[in-house]
Amino acid sequence: MKILLPVLLAIALIGVAVVLLGVKVFFVKGGKFPSGHVHDNQELRRRGIGCASNRHH
Repeated sequence: MKILLPVLLAIALIGVAVVLLGVKVFFVKGGKFPSGHVHDNQELRRRGIGCASNRHH
């Protein structure tokens, strides 16, 4: 019973974090998470930084 309160608090905290991180996705029509891929980042491309998995020897 002592462990139940911290577990429920942790679950609630994670739930709140997910909702806050996904506000645009959940509540904006056509909303989506921004891309985390290197090739989609204009500043990284400008600096000549690319994805390590796409480098050929």
